[in-house]
Amino acid sequence: MTPRVRSATAVALVLVVVACIALLVRSALADRASAAGGLELPEERERVMSLTDQFVRRLGTYSPDMLDASGRMPAYREQVREVITPKFAADFDEQVATAEQLVAQGGITRTADVFATGVSSIDDDSARVLVAGAFTDSYTQGKGDDARTVDQEPLPFRFTVDLVTIEGEWLVDDFAPVSSPEEGTAP
Repeated sequence: MTPRVRSATAVALVLVVVACIALLVRSALADRASAAGGLELPEERERVMSLTDQFVRRLGTYSPDMLDASGRMPAYREQVREVITPKFAADFDEQVATAEQLVAQGGITRTADVFATGVSSIDDDSARVLVAGAFTDSYTQGKGDDARTVDQEPLPFRFTVDLVTIEGEWLVDDFAPVSSPEEGTAP
């Protein structure tokens, strides 16, 4: 990786973190009632941030060694299902085949790094958490002694993650990418 590429990647990651902080501040100022309730629940805030971190790392980390003989990743599926609601599990089951196909056909290994999480809103049975980080993909090129691992540039992400409590346990109910104001405007 050239110094210019490293610098560009570092700048992009700093911008992602700054954008997340700006979203947190805006959200806190826009909904003071929700923020006040969240400050009264410090243990719950820590729980939902920790669960969000786990969810993103589990969802965004997979590799060819997770594939079984049928080309599926049962351990991957299980580790994600452990932290999501049954409703969200149905959506996840429809989408997981795409990741399995990438891994099986392209030998893709993906890791997720979480840089920051912050609670946007929280009450007794629901929460919304903002998370920023990057996915890093790699794949093997060539075979045998000529094989080498090719690392892709990290792909920054920002998500909102919605959580709910089911029988006293926090679980992820949905997530969505966060777009910047520049991305949301038409050309």
